[in-house]
Amino acid sequence: MLKSNNRLGIIFFPAFDWAISPTHPERQERLLYTQDQLREEGIFDIEGVREYKPDVAAIEDVERVHFCFPEVSSVATRSHLISAGGAMKAADLVMEGERDCAFAMVRPPGHHAMKVVHGSRGFCTINIEAVMIEHIREKYGRKKVAIIDTDCHHGDGTQDVYWHDPDTLFISIHQDGRTLYPGSGFPQELGGPNAMGKTLNIPLPPNTSDEGFLMAMERIVMPILDDFKPDLIINSAGQDNHFSDPITNMNFSAKGYATLNEMLKPDIAVLEGGYSIQGALPYINLGICLAMAGVDYSHVKEPNYNAEMIAQDAQTTAYIEELCKQLPKLYFNPPPFDAKGDGKQGVVSGDTFIRPKQIYYDTDGINEVQQETVSVCDSCRGLFKVETRADSGPLCLGVEIPIDACPTCRSKGYQIVEEAQLKGTYRYIQMINRLDKEYLRYGF
Repeated sequence: MLKSNNRLGIIFFPAFDWAISPTHPERQERLLYTQDQLREEGIFDIEGVREYKPDVAAIEDVERVHFCFPEVSSVATRSHLISAGGAMKAADLVMEGERDCAFAMVRPPGHHAMKVVHGSRGFCTINIEAVMIEHIREKYGRKKVAIIDTDCHHGDGTQDVYWHDPDTLFISIHQDGRTLYPGSGFPQELGGPNAMGKTLNIPLPPNTSDEGFLMAMERIVMPILDDFKPDLIINSAGQDNHFSDPITNMNFSAKGYATLNEMLKPDIAVLEGGYSIQGALPYINLGICLAMAGVDYSHVKEPNYNAEMIAQDAQTTAYIEELCKQLPKLYFNPPPFDAKGDGKQGVVSGDTFIRPKQIYYDTDGINEVQQETVSVCDSCRGLFKVETRADSGPLCLGVEIPIDACPTCRSKGYQIVEEAQLKGTYRYIQMINRLDKEYLRYGF
């Protein structure tokens, strides 16, 4: 019997009762073909590879991460909670030592879900990686975490959640935002004033093939990971960089994905996008599983694969080589935060960082305006406050006391909430107190 070098746990959740529409690429078939392929290939016959059922995330697990207005149950279905619970199950398997690594093949996906949630954007409502990571920190103690997002679309939601977190390194490798939704993910997006350089974006040109992706991994991602020294590496494993994906313009292959994961050695992988349901996903997922298990994946080959047809041109290679020279500097020697700035990344006024944002929920057709403020504090990562309104709805307030909050920021957080209740300015108020593990809501 074939034996894996790493004990791998695989969690499936196809979400039979949730789809954008019956014919939309984001539907249950995304995982059903993969499930059949893995069984046909005999992956569960490999000693050391085992399948598990997902857990169900609790409301508190979501509220540990998100400000959901008016409440979690109004924006998220049970399938969203099970998807997040599948990622949490993967984390528990690894953290408790039952498995060396785990792959949560679950949906709905999550990396476009931002800190504030009024609905769905980019097919995402709950950021399942963030729910998983904060579950780890709540249950197993503070950890340094690196998230490597390999989805073709910029992981703008995950970036937003961890914009102010110096303990989380977020690196997104994606198709250049000038050519693809959501139109973000550029090198100058480096994080807030308390976490400069802990966000790094690698925008690759259309038609990048295995050569370009693996070059970026070798020359940018791996040296940064060696320096950051995370306790955990998470692969936000989007698969829509594949050459056959119907909604993107890249030329990555199934074997390329496997090689990337062999290099990265993620502790946990969580499925994100990928919409070539029959021609790519079963083979990509198979390759990733074999690579994570430490088993030979050289035989993995999808239909219509032709290396010459998808090879990148010399101009693309030269462009990526220049990215590899320039981008690491933004992590190793990040520029000082521009206190005045141009307003796009926020400004500092006194001891407060202020960032106004306009967000469009393309899946649900919702427009949101918000203003985010964070204390620039020498003793902790700062008190977080957000005022938000969706379309013509009520004004809402979110306040987060961080996990490392100093007494001043903790006291100020409670003061803001108490004053807001007295004034009656906000219809809904939510407090996330990570320091004391207290999660409160007002206005119901």
